[in-house]
Amino acid sequence: MVEIAERNQVLTLHCFSKPGQKKDEGTKQLIGETRTPLPMRPGELRRYDYEYERHGTCNLFMFFEPLRGWRHIDVTDRRTMVEYAHCMRDLVDVFFPDAEVVRVVQDNLNTHKLAALYEAFEPAEARRIIERLEFHFTPKHGSWLNMAEIELNVVGSQCLDRRIAEKEILVTEVAAWERQRNQNACTVNWQFTTDDARIKLRKLYPSFYA
Repeated sequence: MVEIAERNQVLTLHCFSKPGQKKDEGTKQLIGETRTPLPMRPGELRRYDYEYERHGTCNLFMFFEPLRGWRHIDVTDRRTMVEYAHCMRDLVDVFFPDAEVVRVVQDNLNTHKLAALYEAFEPAEARRIIERLEFHFTPKHGSWLNMAEIELNVVGSQCLDRRIAEKEILVTEVAAWERQRNQNACTVNWQFTTDDARIKLRKLYPSFYA
């Protein structure tokens, strides 16, 4: 029943065009070359050696507001409560300073807690940020309901499907992709409604008999 309630709550935000932030995160492995790639020639693609060097990983915090086709990605070294808390503060203070409440759709990752704000900030500051946030969680097996996951797949296929060796390069490339997508106001044409869920996922809903 909890999963049904969470699913319907998220679908309501999608289907009734309520403004809100969709948040998700992913990881990008930093990979460098051991040999200089051979340049592109007529009839031949650029060629890379199969060997590579691992240079660690970076975390990507994705924020996506589909109503106006806006997204932002923060690239961080780690994915802890502290990084998450700072992203939440940026969300309310930098990106939406005039919003009374910012609705945030996210999954049930262990760092996605109000307590994270108290890990990073003084109690008064944490309380100030929390009062401007409204969390909506996807079901434990329903992260696909989060539109930010779609945007993470898009940046993965359009920008990150290659070897990137350094965090600084990753930040630059992601910022360029973000800027272009925002200028074009790219969004998601969401079609799955609560009525669709009751039909396609009817086995998950309780049955009531007279």
